[in-house]
Amino acid sequence: MILFDDIGSYPLPKDVKKEWVPEAVKRKYPKFLDIIKDAMWQKIDAGVDVPTYPQYQDMNQQFLGIINDKSMTEEPLLVRKDRARIMELEAIEDVGTEYYKKTGNKLSIRVCVTGPVELYLKQFGGTAYTDVINRFAASIDRFISNSIDNAKNFRISTISIDEPSIGINPQIMFNDSDLAGALEKAAATAASHKIDTEIHLHSPLHYKLVCSVPSISVIGVESAASPSYLDLIDKKDLFEYDKFLRIGVTRTDIFNMSSVLNEKYGINIWKEPEKLEDIVSVMETPEIIEKRLEKAYSLFGDRIKYAGPDCGLGSWPTQEMAFRLLNNTGIGIKEFLNKQKRATV
Repeated sequence: MILFDDIGSYPLPKDVKKEWVPEAVKRKYPKFLDIIKDAMWQKIDAGVDVPTYPQYQDMNQQFLGIINDKSMTEEPLLVRKDRARIMELEAIEDVGTEYYKKTGNKLSIRVCVTGPVELYLKQFGGTAYTDVINRFAASIDRFISNSIDNAKNFRISTISIDEPSIGINPQIMFNDSDLAGALEKAAATAASHKIDTEIHLHSPLHYKLVCSVPSISVIGVESAASPSYLDLIDKKDLFEYDKFLRIGVTRTDIFNMSSVLNEKYGINIWKEPEKLEDIVSVMETPEIIEKRLEKAYSLFGDRIKYAGPDCGLGSWPTQEMAFRLLNNTGIGIKEFLNKQKRATV
């Protein structure tokens, strides 16, 4: 069974500026918590099986702001477990309560955390202090552990460790053994709870590194915009190391897609935003999404565990467009699964 998930980030409402978010987080403005709840409901209503809490914070500062606060750490860069909190999850508790009342089922969610490699690069750049990256890894594990322990009205089904620089950023100076060790440490608690633990990569070039990390069970591949990424992965490795895939079946690179529309219409599409609708009505339709999943399934079969958009939707112009993209994705995945079911009857 392939589950439909999303990566996390989502557009803000039209009347809210991104610059307002840090202050809203700091002061826990009720309006911000309401925005999180509403965005989560939009994901659920679009048919996402395992929605990620809506990410509006900077992916690094969300964690570094706490890890670098001496009042919240027991040692430098090692956050106290009781302070390792993802505030968005507190807002999702209300969504979980309402979801249960409506459906009789507990809401399953995906929790995304920024990985130790990404945090290290942000703070220390092209150096290689193993003890430091392991501190970051231990802190991230505490964010995960705290989230699991305090989840009351929802079930954490997936933990995703976001590591966009692996395979792309030449500043990474650690050897593979040290990288694998840090990732293993970051995912340890999630794995011990038998939760699907995923790594979200922007390039699968070094996917074999992840194969050597026992605590990570799912490898995320952004294959909608870059179908050739699937060619880099050997199905035999997935079986040998018992790994699964999270496949990107919907493009999210809106600036590249808008460039195509600029050429098509001979205009600056951002000045006539109504033409951006082509992205969800012509370019990323359920039929196209279904065909992408069909292609991936022909290569990897039951080694595919999750499918959804390539990346987050935070850069998309409106919530309405983001919702339609998620809705198209859900329809495409469902149609593929229905065809698979009919084929086996």
